[in-house]
Amino acid sequence: MLDSSNFRRAVKLTMPVFFGYMAIGIPFGLVVVNAGFPWWLAVVMSLVIYSGTGQYIGIALFASGILGVTSFWASLFTFLGIEFFIGLRHVFYSLSLIESYRGTGKWKIPLIFTITDETFALVSSCNIPPDADKGSYLAIVSIFNYSYWVVGSLVGALIGNSIPDGYLNGVDFALTALFVVLMINQIRASKDFLPSFVGLLTTAVAVALSYLKIDGRIILPGQYVILAGLCLGIAVMILIRGRGRK
Repeated sequence: MLDSSNFRRAVKLTMPVFFGYMAIGIPFGLVVVNAGFPWWLAVVMSLVIYSGTGQYIGIALFASGILGVTSFWASLFTFLGIEFFIGLRHVFYSLSLIESYRGTGKWKIPLIFTITDETFALVSSCNIPPDADKGSYLAIVSIFNYSYWVVGSLVGALIGNSIPDGYLNGVDFALTALFVVLMINQIRASKDFLPSFVGLLTTAVAVALSYLKIDGRIILPGQYVILAGLCLGIAVMILIRGRGRK
C-alpha cells in the first residue's frame, strides 16, 4: 500500500490531468443536459465508457436519433463500430505498457480499464517511488484520473440541470472545438498534415454521399456518415502510407 508521502506524490503528479479533465468533463455534462437527457446519464457514461471523444460522439449520435432511425441491432452496430475505431489507439497503448504493468497483480484489470491518453502519458514516464508498491502506485494515479473525469461530468450535469432552458444554446459546440484543438495539437507535434487532410476530405465525401440520391434513394443514410468517413479515411491512409513504405 501507499504511505501518505507517496499518496501526495500521486496527487501532485495527476494535478495537470485534473484541470484538463475538468475543462473537458464539465462541458460534457452540460452537453448531455442540453441535449435533453437526464443528468445521471453523463455520470453513467463516464463510469462505463470513460472516453472523452467517445462520449461526446455518443451523445451526438443519441441526440440525432440513431437508436430510432433503423432497427436496434443496426443502430447498435453503427454505434459500437464508431466507438471501436475511436478507441483503437488504446490497443497500441496497451502493447506499450506490457512491461510497465508486469507484476501489478490484482491491479492489472483496473489499470487496463483506466488507460486514457493522459494516463498513458503519466504511467509510461513517471518515476515510481522506491518504497512504493508498483501496482498500488500506478493504480492510484490511474484511479485519480478516472475520478477527475467522473466528477467533472457530474459537476457539468448538475450545473446544466439547474440552468434555465435556453441558456445552454451552443454549448454543444464544445465537441467541435475539442476536435479542432486536438487536430491542431497533433499537427504541431507531428508536423504531418496528411492525416488531417485525409480526414477532412473523406468526411466531406461521406457527407456528400448522404445527400446524393440514386433512383430516389439516398446513397448513404445519415446515421452511417461518421462510420463511413472513419472507414474511408483509414483505408486511404493505409493505401498511401503502405505504398510509401515499399
